[in-house]
Amino acid sequence: MSILVLIYILNYIDRNNAAAARLRGFQGDLGLSDRQFATVLSVLYIGYTMMQIPSNMFLNHIGRPSIYLPICMIIWGAISICTGIVSSSGPISVDYFGALCTRFFLGFVEAAFFPGALFLLSKCGWLLLSCGSLLSNAFGALIASGILDAMDNVLGYTAWRWLFFVEGTLTIIVAVWAIYVLPDFPETTTGWLTPAEQALAVKRMAEDAGTRPGSDAHGKAGQFNGLSLAICDSKVWFLALGLTCFVLSLSFNAYFPTLTATLGFNPTITLLLCSPPWLVATVLSILVSRHSDQKGERCMHIVIPLLIGIVGFAIAMSTMNLFFRYISLFYSGFICFLAWASSSVSQPSSKRAVALALINCVSQSGNILGSYAWPSSWGPSYNKSYAITAFFNTMTIVLCFGFRRHLVALNQAEEKKDAERPLEEEPYRYML
Repeated sequence: MSILVLIYILNYIDRNNAAAARLRGFQGDLGLSDRQFATVLSVLYIGYTMMQIPSNMFLNHIGRPSIYLPICMIIWGAISICTGIVSSSGPISVDYFGALCTRFFLGFVEAAFFPGALFLLSKCGWLLLSCGSLLSNAFGALIASGILDAMDNVLGYTAWRWLFFVEGTLTIIVAVWAIYVLPDFPETTTGWLTPAEQALAVKRMAEDAGTRPGSDAHGKAGQFNGLSLAICDSKVWFLALGLTCFVLSLSFNAYFPTLTATLGFNPTITLLLCSPPWLVATVLSILVSRHSDQKGERCMHIVIPLLIGIVGFAIAMSTMNLFFRYISLFYSGFICFLAWASSSVSQPSSKRAVALALINCVSQSGNILGSYAWPSSWGPSYNKSYAITAFFNTMTIVLCFGFRRHLVALNQAEEKKDAERPLEEEPYRYML
């Protein structure tokens, strides 16, 4: 489990390091306009969107995440390094094209990890995994502050180039280690589990995923049948739309160093100040998610943090006071939404693999659109940007209540069928 958290931290760091590099000349050295920089950020999610569904279908087919995920990791680490050698001497169009290419293919390869890890893990596992995305912002800012402060002009390279070199190399090193320690699915693990232990592990993962009794828990339905089941399930599209609004409301993530810079400190202090909000968000997210599991409830554990987020955006819009704008950067609540999605489309596993990828895939349109919501011309207050994020927070709340109502209706339909079920078959209910 710890290796997956570490991989996810590196996955996010490699994805978001352009925002930190911007503070030390990435945009200026490549001659990028604000719109071009936003496109460089957003093009990653186009590649990310294209690859998620086929990647999860392939992973479900081969059943060897211990090989597949580290290979993808090595490739995206190499691509991250290549971002640091994008030409700064030729025409601006060459610089822009090079940055677009590296970011697109970075997203294309990184797409294998998150939906694949969600598919692999139990609910306790993906709680810790999702915390990795929050921790990556904290640790990524700390790492970036050290590199950008200490390595400017080392061997003739500017500090922002070293940021890509160091973080990409670290990713490759961890990927090689992951080949030896990352587990496979219980049914494809060989050498150290007895048949009885394999059967027990498969049963536990099926129960933890919320698999309906008697369903095809082990993916006996074909991969393309799973694709068809996922596409035809209205719950998948409801969740995809809700997560899209949620992701768009979190678009400030890609510009977090820029927003923190509005507090008026130098780049090193700015990056150090980026860490505390994410550390607090990690702790709060764990507490909210664990309480959600204990109570067996999802909707309000998503809605209440979203309401707190709206208050934070309102604070940021209403004042330029240093203390209050910094406090407004703290938030939590993303993890419960992923839990709700995973348990609501849990069977068969071929469908679950595609559904999780499809939900995450569609939601990346929120990242693409959100990349254009923070132009520097709207700074330093960014009131319009905060208003956009608050609006989509509100839309997510509305969709959460709508989805809960839909699940209530499905549970009522299940209750009517209980009398027709064999006594040995346990009734199934969706978590609300």
